[in-house]
Amino acid sequence: MLAFPSTYTVGITSLGFQVVWATLAQRSDLDVRRLFTDQGDLPHQRGGGGLDLFGLSLSWELDGPVLLDLLERQRIPIWSHERRENDPLVFGGGPVLTANPEPLAPFFDAVLLGDGELLLPAFIDAVQAHRGAPRAERLDALAQVPGVYVPSLYAPRYSSDGQLLAVEPTRSGLPATVAKQTWRGNTLSHSTVITPEAAWPSIHMVEVVRSCPELCRFCLASYLTLPFRTPSLDDGLIPAVEKGLGATQRLGLLGASVTQHPQFADLLSWLDGERFEGTRVSVSSVRAATVTPQLGRILAKRGSRSLTIAIESGSERMRQVVNKKLSGEEIFAAARYAKEGGLTGLKLYGMAGLPTETDADIEATAELLLALKKATPGLRLSLGVSTFVPKAHTPFQWEGVRPEAEQRLKLLAKRLKPRGIELRPESYGWSVIQALLSRSDRRLAPVIAAVRGRHDSLGGWKSAYRELSTQASEPGSAPLPPWAEVIHGRWDPLSALPWDHLEGPLPKATLVGHHRSALELAGPALELA
Repeated sequence: MLAFPSTYTVGITSLGFQVVWATLAQRSDLDVRRLFTDQGDLPHQRGGGGLDLFGLSLSWELDGPVLLDLLERQRIPIWSHERRENDPLVFGGGPVLTANPEPLAPFFDAVLLGDGELLLPAFIDAVQAHRGAPRAERLDALAQVPGVYVPSLYAPRYSSDGQLLAVEPTRSGLPATVAKQTWRGNTLSHSTVITPEAAWPSIHMVEVVRSCPELCRFCLASYLTLPFRTPSLDDGLIPAVEKGLGATQRLGLLGASVTQHPQFADLLSWLDGERFEGTRVSVSSVRAATVTPQLGRILAKRGSRSLTIAIESGSERMRQVVNKKLSGEEIFAAARYAKEGGLTGLKLYGMAGLPTETDADIEATAELLLALKKATPGLRLSLGVSTFVPKAHTPFQWEGVRPEAEQRLKLLAKRLKPRGIELRPESYGWSVIQALLSRSDRRLAPVIAAVRGRHDSLGGWKSAYRELSTQASEPGSAPLPPWAEVIHGRWDPLSALPWDHLEGPLPKATLVGHHRSALELAGPALELA
């Protein structure tokens, strides 16, 4: 069974979930059923062999607790150590689990780290090769598959004062570290299901690029998925587009930076052809410096009304700190080209609470938006702004959530809303919980179990953490670290991280160097922040 921790409408819109389901469904040795929070395929008949595997695709930290509800619905023990010989093997994948699976590790039998194109078939092959063997033997065999992490075969080690020292194999013969697997083929993914019931109705999604070459220092989508990969136009992208356009006239081009595909201009020219009259084309966030008059014109011609660019900050200093290679002139040019091409809106994304940020940097963001409005009258502007949350395997993984971000979100609202600029802020409170899940180790698992039934409440999370902080820890374990240390603490780059035993694309020493470069660029503002 392959599960998604949300409704069918949301889950079927996930390209990653679609591709994993299609990969498994194509195997003759598997009978795959899907499960969502509101519905599912017809259940397996336990009398006919039962449920052998339960998989979960996880792309957002706050969806993690839903796993426990889904397991209980299938009558599967939530803790891996409580599962018996006949219980399914519970496995998971996706960016959240690849980055830092430790808070959820005690609930999984296996975690698949990285791209699924090769990893998923290798995992299933290993499961099938040891089917019928004792559960412990099956887990041992899975731990030998590159990219498959079996949490029960690794244990955290703490100092006497509760500091994490390492996560290590429990016996010899196991790999000391588990490396993320990277797909390097010429093709990426595209929709396998097109339905009007999706959150993006009847759309055919095509992955144009994977990762991003810009390496903004906070960005999980860039650092975790390196290297930057682009399928060829003739052998990869055009065939993928063609497969969907026989079923729908809606096309979505996806990727962290789609316009940086080296043949993107050629793809646009192809989509500008007469045969695509009536086809609606939309693109995900594009790099502002790559916006051209051709892009604005063709998107408007193909039914798009707006363009989305990420600026991160209106402050040039802050853009340098986060390695956002973008000038103010390029932002204004993007807005101008969007309007000249016939688009009616420009959506911008920024952040509050970035490392070394000051109130003056937030003021610069407000001033930039106001200047854009004046320079491009009639173009509808909106700013989506989130609180910086540190992510594993990025240079800013050692930086904490900054409490002043909450007031800075309010400052942006005060400056922009009265001037007719739409502001779409993400909740500061939920960013705090997101950081709790992204930075914690296995000690958070009992909190996740305890918060069930109230995980949609900020107070529920805080109460559960506080309650478990006062309880005696199990023998050999360590108490929960202070809430503020996990969420707001600036960690020593030399300290052990919960995910150090899981290898990302870049070694820790390289990330330390990128972190140091950011702080050096911060200059005197570092003293103020």
